[in-house]
Amino acid sequence: MNTRSITSKVFVHTILIIFSLLFIAPFLWMFITALKTPSETFVFPPKLIPSHFEFSNFYKAWTVLPFNTFLKNSLIVTGVGIIGQLLSSSLVAYGFARFNFKGRNILFLILLAGMMIPWDVTAIPLYMEFNHLGWINTLKPLIVPTFFGSPYFIFLLRQFLLGVPKEMEEAAIIDGANHVQIFIRIFIPLMSPVLVVVGVFQMLNAWNDYLGPLIFLNDQSKYTLTLGLMQFKGMFGVDMTSIMASTLLICIPPIIVFFIAQRYILDGVQNTGIK
Repeated sequence: MNTRSITSKVFVHTILIIFSLLFIAPFLWMFITALKTPSETFVFPPKLIPSHFEFSNFYKAWTVLPFNTFLKNSLIVTGVGIIGQLLSSSLVAYGFARFNFKGRNILFLILLAGMMIPWDVTAIPLYMEFNHLGWINTLKPLIVPTFFGSPYFIFLLRQFLLGVPKEMEEAAIIDGANHVQIFIRIFIPLMSPVLVVVGVFQMLNAWNDYLGPLIFLNDQSKYTLTLGLMQFKGMFGVDMTSIMASTLLICIPPIIVFFIAQRYILDGVQNTGIK
């Protein structure tokens, strides 16, 4: 039994290592390409190790375009979007989970139906609406919608809140707490793992969003990082070294956030009630 157990563990770990290498391989190739000279980038057959490690490529890629401005815009869109999504989604989920009102189930089904509508279908109506409001070429189209919640995040938070015993809420009401106090003092601390999940997912969505900025932004001073990254792609060529260097730098913040919050992500996804 011990020999069979050891063999199975070795086999499982070998498979996991192989798949891990497959996932890591694109990042390694991106890092190696970022350190190459432009002449070595398109050499065939490709060189695995560059002749000279050009670490200055990272500085050149970041300074050849106003990436500090792009970074500022991305931080604004991401940070304010996280705040808006947490506030709106948690409040709506609290209402659906803890209040009984007429038509609640129908409204919730309509909300879930919104998850089935692709963003591409709503792009033209949204552009017309934001153009009528005078928001085109501003960051508002990327920020304001987050304050109206997301069907998926509302569903995720509602499912968690349904697992919270009603006795906790009833005890707080007996003690004289109103619904605002109950939400802030009881449910917000309980929802913290799920709120971290919502925050991380919203951060990834906003940080990696390319289609939204492409449609709503015109001036380079309003570009986000993903849209600014495409400026390296010209009509007659592609600066592959700069693209790889900039992409690697842009990937660092989401990776750091994920590793910091991974414990909360696992708790938030697995838990549907109170431990």
